[in-house]
Amino acid sequence: MKIAIVGAGNNARNNYIPYLSERKDVALSYFERIPNLAADCAKKFGGRAADSLKELMADKPDSVLVLTDEAHHLDVGNALLEYRPKRIFFEKPLHARNGQANVCEKDFFEAREFLLKAQAMGVETAMMFNYRFFEQSMRLREIIESKGLGKLRQASLLIHYACWSHCIDLLRLLGGKAIKVSATAGTVAYGDEKMKLRGVDIAAAFLLEGGATGVILGSSGPDIYRAPLYTGTFNFENGMVQLCDLDASMNIFMKGSNYVESYSLLAERSRWDQYKESFKKAIAAYLESIVAGQTPPVPGLAGLEELQFEVALKRSAAEGRQVDVLKEFSI
Repeated sequence: MKIAIVGAGNNARNNYIPYLSERKDVALSYFERIPNLAADCAKKFGGRAADSLKELMADKPDSVLVLTDEAHHLDVGNALLEYRPKRIFFEKPLHARNGQANVCEKDFFEAREFLLKAQAMGVETAMMFNYRFFEQSMRLREIIESKGLGKLRQASLLIHYACWSHCIDLLRLLGGKAIKVSATAGTVAYGDEKMKLRGVDIAAAFLLEGGATGVILGSSGPDIYRAPLYTGTFNFENGMVQLCDLDASMNIFMKGSNYVESYSLLAERSRWDQYKESFKKAIAAYLESIVAGQTPPVPGLAGLEELQFEVALKRSAAEGRQVDVLKEFSI
């Protein structure tokens, strides 16, 4: 497989390229607007450095991975469409011109326009929502089926903006699209400005298409390296599940049982180890879909539906009213 990478910064170097470079069935090529970064990647990991998108695409790659920061995802995506690639894969979130803590309505509408254009051209799009590939996330989906947890009925989540889009995606995966949201935003922006995680807090109630209700709290306050980055409680028809922090722990309470089933990491294992492993699993699943000629495990549409949830929260908070998500931000 010919895999082209646009964006050779820390994220690409730490979470994508090491695994891809180990695969004997993958040939890598790189383009990076910052001089020498692409050449450095080629020297360290193998592959070919390109001086332009035109040169990168001349090799007709099987997929192009857009690993720039989120502010430039669609700029790169639209530029790539000129070369009619087979597939484009985006790092999360799909689009956030002002950083992932400050998604706006324009981001959603631009992303929708892009996906429609890509679809009309026959270009397949995919997303990196690697939290779906945490051991706890995969185990939970198995338990829902094997233990008959039933449908999601209620959820409450506290999420750092570094995990915001991932956790919204997981919520959608478990309970379906958001139907209605009612949100309130804070008045003070704070957080890590260098990492583009500076924003106001948001608190919201929601209704999902599967009938579940709940609350979601977004913040840039917790220490990203020390405090839990997210906690979530999910009430199902026949039990309750609690998740915490980058695959760190999960507790399952089943109706009619006198026990709680608990899953947690060994003392020698860190949440950041799990984080890195989740990228490998997500990338492997994506490559397998290419080989098999199947749709990607996480389609580009999932990225747009995540943005849909976010911008509905922002509109609700700004206008002080309940937002009809599917009507006001149709896909």
